[in-house]
Amino acid sequence: MSQSEASATEFELIDCNEAAHAVAILDILNEAILNSTALYDYQPRTLQSMQTWFATKRQHGFPVLGIINPTGELLGFATWGTFRAFPAYKYTVEHSVYIHHAHRGCGLSKILMQALIEKAQQQQLHVIVGCIDADNAASIQLHQKLGFTHSGTIQQAGFKFGRWLDAAFYQLTLTTPLHPQDG
Repeated sequence: MSQSEASATEFELIDCNEAAHAVAILDILNEAILNSTALYDYQPRTLQSMQTWFATKRQHGFPVLGIINPTGELLGFATWGTFRAFPAYKYTVEHSVYIHHAHRGCGLSKILMQALIEKAQQQQLHVIVGCIDADNAASIQLHQKLGFTHSGTIQQAGFKFGRWLDAAFYQLTLTTPLHPQDG
């Protein structure tokens, strides 16, 4: 195995919780906000905002999966949230996956995404949507390898770092739920 590929035995998947992981998640998010177009956000988030973030995840039963190394350091996380706030979208979620900048390119995103997809099937979801900056070739390639298909791009959807950003949407359609229902 190459050094750039993560081994499942080197890392452990966990369910993140606010008390143990809010600060590490905040650090990962804020680094991405300040240094990348992974988030179309300008200002770093606060620890107080993480309380609301975790409360929303708990309220809706949204997972926050993490990946830790043998010393317990959080290397990355994946989650999902509401795609659109209308009842007919109840089987569709929008996911996020973020890796600590020092651990990118090691295959951790793939491990987290596979676990997130499995969790979506268990929760009887039907579509997982990812909104990816159109210039983020690595994320697009990962999503395509996992079976996501391009479902559209909103040109110049965001403006950050002095330039327009295109938001590319990718979706994975699952075979679940077995018996979808209105209402």
